[in-house]
Amino acid sequence: MTAEELRLRDHYECKTNWLKWGPYLSERQWATVREDYSSTGDAWNYISHDMARSKAYRWGEDGLAGFSDNEQHLCISLALWNGKDPIIKERLYGLTNHEGNHGEDVKEVYHYLDCTPTHSYQKMLYKYPQDAFPYGQLIAENGRRGKQEPEFELIDTGIFDANRYFDVFVEYAKNDVDDLLVRYTIYNRSKQKADLHVLPQLWYRNTWSFDKNNKQPLITYTGENTLLFNSEAIGDYYAYVDGEPEFLFTNNDTNNERLYRQANPSSYVKDAINNRLVHGHTDAVNPALEGTKVAVWYQVEVPAEGAAVLRLRFVNGKLEQPFEEFDQVFESRIAEADEFYASKQRHITNGDEKLVQRQAWAGMFWSKQYYHYNLNVWLNTDQHGEAGSRRDHSRNNHWKHFVCENILSVPDKWEYPWFAAWDLAFHCIAYAPIDPDFAKDQLRLLVKANFMHPSGQLPAYEWDFGDVNPPVHALAAWRVFNIDRELKGKPDYHFLEEVFQKMLLNFTWWVNRKDSEGNNIFEGGFLGLDNIGVFNRSEPVPGGGHLEQADGTSWMAMYALNMVQISMELSLKNPVYESMAVKFAEHFLYIAGSITSIGEDALGLWDEEDGFYYDVLRKPDCSYDRLKLRTLVGLIPMFATIVFEEAKWTNLPHLEQRLSSLNKERPDLAQLVSRWTDTQGDDQHLLSLLRGHRMKLLLKRMLDPDEFLSDYGIRSVSKIYSEKPYEYWLNGQDFSVRYTPGESDSNMFGGNSNWRGPIWMPINFLLIESLHAFHGYYTSEFRVEYPTHSGNYFSLAEIADDLSKRLRSIFLKNDQGERAVFGGHPKLNHDPHFRDYISFHEYFHGDTGKGLGAGHQTGWTGLVAVLP
Repeated sequence: MTAEELRLRDHYECKTNWLKWGPYLSERQWATVREDYSSTGDAWNYISHDMARSKAYRWGEDGLAGFSDNEQHLCISLALWNGKDPIIKERLYGLTNHEGNHGEDVKEVYHYLDCTPTHSYQKMLYKYPQDAFPYGQLIAENGRRGKQEPEFELIDTGIFDANRYFDVFVEYAKNDVDDLLVRYTIYNRSKQKADLHVLPQLWYRNTWSFDKNNKQPLITYTGENTLLFNSEAIGDYYAYVDGEPEFLFTNNDTNNERLYRQANPSSYVKDAINNRLVHGHTDAVNPALEGTKVAVWYQVEVPAEGAAVLRLRFVNGKLEQPFEEFDQVFESRIAEADEFYASKQRHITNGDEKLVQRQAWAGMFWSKQYYHYNLNVWLNTDQHGEAGSRRDHSRNNHWKHFVCENILSVPDKWEYPWFAAWDLAFHCIAYAPIDPDFAKDQLRLLVKANFMHPSGQLPAYEWDFGDVNPPVHALAAWRVFNIDRELKGKPDYHFLEEVFQKMLLNFTWWVNRKDSEGNNIFEGGFLGLDNIGVFNRSEPVPGGGHLEQADGTSWMAMYALNMVQISMELSLKNPVYESMAVKFAEHFLYIAGSITSIGEDALGLWDEEDGFYYDVLRKPDCSYDRLKLRTLVGLIPMFATIVFEEAKWTNLPHLEQRLSSLNKERPDLAQLVSRWTDTQGDDQHLLSLLRGHRMKLLLKRMLDPDEFLSDYGIRSVSKIYSEKPYEYWLNGQDFSVRYTPGESDSNMFGGNSNWRGPIWMPINFLLIESLHAFHGYYTSEFRVEYPTHSGNYFSLAEIADDLSKRLRSIFLKNDQGERAVFGGHPKLNHDPHFRDYISFHEYFHGDTGKGLGAGHQTGWTGLVAVLP
């Protein structure tokens, strides 16, 4: 085992808490639902970026390149000042949902470059301009642009063109659980020397203002570049710094005078360090050199095209020579990180592929976040923690049981600094080959009683826990279980059984709440696909009625098969689960029947003429319209596919007997799905929503370059709607959908993401996995034209492999040394200080592969690291 694998083993065997410290600070705590105590629910304006430097948060902290303990008592991050900005740079800047022409958007350049699962070593890069940061220009230009225009990014301002910027590398290394080494390496990329104020900041999260039972901690200067941290909650620590800095002390308390024109709780408040540097207010900081927040102030002159290095050590004991072995520790941790990833990449020979995969995993591990939210307390107290301020009509008021104080994997720590249920499921699949125990713990969290609603619903995301995401939790649990078994050589049945039991509740919730007619045709709402439909699927259909959704129904067919897989596996250990396999197999067949034919009207979601699945609008007068819009929604039935070996089939006689009976009793259902009793390939059985005929018809559309097939993966909407949009008239109103391969051109669902053309990694991942599953049954003898109209035929596995290659080509260098994700930008593609730093965007342009949406949504886009 590698040194990192030994640390992981010791941690999960509860011998050593290697995950006590990690990158758990958010990158945006302001404008979150948790910190919103407004009467209107306007989180974006309740605490703005401008207010954030002065406001003590209640539920968490944010910072630049931050680190904290796993209960976020004590935080470390970096602040910078170039002497020209109106504020110090201590948190990432971005536009709110109302300021950006495509919704909220971080306007910075930064990259996560490395990270081990235990955070024994991690590294990130922040690019800080030497000229004044263009805050006003970013607001004005993005405000001027409309939905049809691209977002105006920091690099578009030209502020990096003359190389007048600093590359600030932040590295953390653990010498032990409570012995953290921090190294700041600042490169001046310009041809002139430049001054920079560098301020490592350490502070306690403010718990004392909101709960009088919490004693206020204290940081003091003890001389000789040493700080003492004293806290009842976390114990004593020391921080040692080198060089000749000045120490600036204040308290992590709200500046009420600035924000609310009210008296301050103390003489020294949160924004004092900013005011000391920017405004020269020497009286803003505490001359007694004590407080709950401290900055170590370095004034550095960085030589032209040269570098400066600063060091800090944070440890739970006194050290006589804190920097004696500092560099050697870093060398050891870096070598161990290289050893660990070499063991994971031993089958990859291409250096660029290794770089992309390692940075994808690095971004995922950097995206862990301390997430604290107690709904009942939040609803029944005010911003000061005082009881009696009930807000029963506030957001998430039906989730009063929800209590979380955990480390969670979040989609993007600036744009989406909260968990999202279906995102998290995909995160766990990507985590599993590296840290399967963390993946399992994350999946367990969401089904615990303090997360899952008593009704069985899983919380969707912070803005609306009651919204509905695709039911992919069981799928993720099954994938993670198998990856974990492969890595460790033994199955974790306790994990699988624990999740399965809770999924029984969740499946029942779906059946009771989202099948309004009781006919196994499911609605579900937006289901994570934001603006993909003709209507806003999070709102009632205009004029009444409801949608029978091809994706909602297909997701449930997939869910049923996932439950079949899990119960089959568990029944090999405990026969009682065989009856559950029978139950879910039957339910799958009923869904299969319904998706083809809705009740007596015999109007199904499958259109034989087009060879595609479509949503059906059920109107108030009981008439129906099939909405013949070709989107990913019609491809999702491919996900409802499982392959299992003959041994399992023969070891489950009751399942075999019941399905054989159904084959005779309901031949109308049996003929709709694959022939599960037959074996092909390596004695494999196939249970799928699709038989070969329908699968070929779907693939004909999916693999057509004029429809879904792009050079970079599968588009979310057919390209046929580029020149001639789909139109549907309802109650005198025209609802149209145009193929839009880039950013969204509408305000639907906030307008900050787009499912009407771009390429999305999680859906592509599932399509590829489905093709591999079909191949396991049909073998290489089953061949499909690829691309459509090309005259070339390939096996499903070969097609899946080529789709994976297309997706990876988004990030990999092409023959010209350029990466599609950079969208043709010359500096990003060719500058040696930009070209190998990858951004794993939320989604990608349907024709060019350019990265779009959230710039660091490494969570589900991190699936590129584990593409089959």
